[in-house]
Amino acid sequence: MGTDDKEGFPSDGEGPVREVTVSSFYIEATAVTNEQFALFVEDTNYVSEAERFGWSYVFHSFVSEETGKKVTQVATQTPWWWVVEGADWRHPEGPDSHVKERLDHPVVHMSWNDAEAYCRWAGKRLPTEAEWEYAARGGLVQKRYPWGDELKQGGEHQCNIWQGKFPDKNHASDGYAGTAPVKSYRPNGYGLYNMSGNVWEWCEDWFAPDYHRSSDSVNPRGPASGVARSMRGGSYLCHKSYCNRYRIAARSKNTPDSSSGNIGFRCAADVIK
Repeated sequence: MGTDDKEGFPSDGEGPVREVTVSSFYIEATAVTNEQFALFVEDTNYVSEAERFGWSYVFHSFVSEETGKKVTQVATQTPWWWVVEGADWRHPEGPDSHVKERLDHPVVHMSWNDAEAYCRWAGKRLPTEAEWEYAARGGLVQKRYPWGDELKQGGEHQCNIWQGKFPDKNHASDGYAGTAPVKSYRPNGYGLYNMSGNVWEWCEDWFAPDYHRSSDSVNPRGPASGVARSMRGGSYLCHKSYCNRYRIAARSKNTPDSSSGNIGFRCAADVIK
């Protein structure tokens, strides 16, 4: 687990490389889709945090001209994220958008709390970071990506990330400017899709950059408490020049109530013996 790759971010706690043991577990082949989340909402009347707050973050180039006229706030340090009122899982780019043509895309604008609620309803849970990384590697040892060390294979794109000059020009040569259907590209060695790119995926753990230096090497579950939860996998907005975190060992974090147009999740479950 982890990496000492020169492309890594030591301050995120990606390294050092260490051996970790995880018990057998199940993990879903794909991120949870809009269609699946809609069934959860239909069954429970669940209201996501973005809906309760009345807004969420949307990448600037996806906001329509009409909706853009109403935007008055942007993220201070990352001004490409606009505060869009009415943006939520059903309306990914704001009130004049809808997921009805994207039912097989990953659900987005998901907070950690939303993800945890869905998993509990489904009789599952979020994966730990250790489980997520084991699964993402697909049986390969210390490779940069789920398919190997080269970003492309035979000149073909293997994941949905930013193609162009971030944050202004995305020529989408991988086929998608925003989210891609959850079974896009080839699966890894364990049959799992889009473990790199597409959407960030929440993990169960609280985030700490140094937890692993003193943690148990068997079934580590992250710190007992914290401010932010861990996310893995990168998203369609990641680019080597800015967010080179679509590598397997890369990590990120966000507060449990945060949501944006590139955050989703997939479920895991224990193996009952």
